[in-house]
Amino acid sequence: MEKTGVRPDLAWLKLLQRQHLLDVPFENLDIHWKRPILLDTGAFYRKIVEGDRGGFCYELNGLFNELLREIGFETRLLSARVGDGQGNFSPEYDHAAILVIIGEMQYIADVGFGAFSAGPLTLETDVEQTDAAGIFLVRRYDDETFEIAKKEDFGWRTEYIFTPLGHDLSEFEERCLWHQTSPESHFMKNKICSLMTLTGRKTLTDSKYIVTTEAGKDEVPISNREEFDQILLKEFGITMTSVAPALSLADQYIQ
Repeated sequence: MEKTGVRPDLAWLKLLQRQHLLDVPFENLDIHWKRPILLDTGAFYRKIVEGDRGGFCYELNGLFNELLREIGFETRLLSARVGDGQGNFSPEYDHAAILVIIGEMQYIADVGFGAFSAGPLTLETDVEQTDAAGIFLVRRYDDETFEIAKKEDFGWRTEYIFTPLGHDLSEFEERCLWHQTSPESHFMKNKICSLMTLTGRKTLTDSKYIVTTEAGKDEVPISNREEFDQILLKEFGITMTSVAPALSLADQYIQ
């Protein structure tokens, strides 16, 4: 990594996370295109890098975690349980996030949770952290578990809870399969492709295309498959046969 000048420090972690979120969409299209998602970093690389695609948490954070380790960061792959806004949480391994350790400091880096933080969050409790995507708070959920919440007009909304223990990617296999096959999985109910932009976010679903900026939110209804495919190609550069030239894992994120 010396030739690129990349170092395992906080400045590079911030840059890599931001660039990833600007370049790689959060999307669940393979589930609806009946393409199995296997927990294999080689498969993630072929899809995201060579195929110029996105993915959901296991793919995005799974590959980003490999990139960080390749650079020299000390990381742990975390199991997180997602909140439903009613005080309930999904099962263990429902979401994969990343803990990054730099010296005596620890950070949560997450490029696979849709509209989440734009930069790493310090694992420091009860301190409001202002981020380009909003204001976040890390606090104790219990003696072993941390909670990440985002400030909304009505107060704090819990995003997910986690324990800071490292896990192997294979431990997420059962839940990854559930998300692809269960009628109860929200990923099965609607297609989504979402990408952070310099001024906000753009999101495409089966029913609408939403562009959020500092000026507000614009929504365009989607009435058929053809309209969906046209916007998917124009705004995200994705088709069912998308292929891009192969790049090295590091070059994909720092070019």
